[in-house]
Amino acid sequence: MAAVLRGLLRPAAARRRLLLPSPLRPLPGARGCSAGAPFQYLAVQKTGARQSVGLIRLERPQALNALCEGLMKELGQALEALESDPQVGAIVITGSQKAFAAGADIKEMQNKNFQECYSSNFLAGWDKVSTVRKPIIAAVNGYALGGGCELAMMCDIIYAGEKAQFGQPEILLGTIPGAGGTQRLTRAVGKSLAMEMILTGDRISAAEAKEAGLVSKVFPVEKLLDAAIACAEKIASNSKLVAAMAKESVNAAFETTLAEGTKTEKRLFYATFATDDRKEGMTAFVEKRKANFSDS
Repeated sequence: MAAVLRGLLRPAAARRRLLLPSPLRPLPGARGCSAGAPFQYLAVQKTGARQSVGLIRLERPQALNALCEGLMKELGQALEALESDPQVGAIVITGSQKAFAAGADIKEMQNKNFQECYSSNFLAGWDKVSTVRKPIIAAVNGYALGGGCELAMMCDIIYAGEKAQFGQPEILLGTIPGAGGTQRLTRAVGKSLAMEMILTGDRISAAEAKEAGLVSKVFPVEKLLDAAIACAEKIASNSKLVAAMAKESVNAAFETTLAEGTKTEKRLFYATFATDDRKEGMTAFVEKRKANFSDS
């Protein structure tokens, strides 16, 4: 959980700035993305050869990117802007080389009581990440603990730097994960490992996370972001509409029975036959040319 758990983490080294691939452009129309009015906790840009990838970088280095209410509110706003941008086909969320996000902000929740949490539906806004229809890739370097691990698991694909660490240490604070950790981690790695991580607070390495199925691929630290953006560009080159359908269908596997999931898949499969992109894709295949999908 929180990045203010400095007792659980070794003192942070001097901040190393991420080297972002060029060209990079601010996201037009998003509050706080212009040079004159930056987000307080985020850097939001469009990147890739066709500017088809939305890049969100968490920037709260003094707290190892602890996920405070302000940061999560800004993240929701950035995701809404990218979701509505027809040029963007996929999104990458990343942090620094030291920390993706070392947890929720414990100082913000330390004095909350049950009534406050229940009546305000505390942490409910975090679900925004999992409701975005465009594919999201988490590019995780360093610590992804507590809320940071939960944030990564809300994304559709997780790429990890070789020094990344994943964990749900809430038990060490006398509480449990509250943003999906007990549910998503169990679905990703199975009951036994999830129980061990959640009941002991122990972390796993990037290599262990890949072996367990939590992450897709592991890269050298300095190559992680380039790899995530390259994957996002590849996704964005396909039909945006059909990508959203594919994402919905895969997610149904985690949220419904097999019978209901296959019904969802069949319904969405049939629905692709009502799209211009399905017609273009199959026609291009028969004509042995590259498909030219629409931007919508």
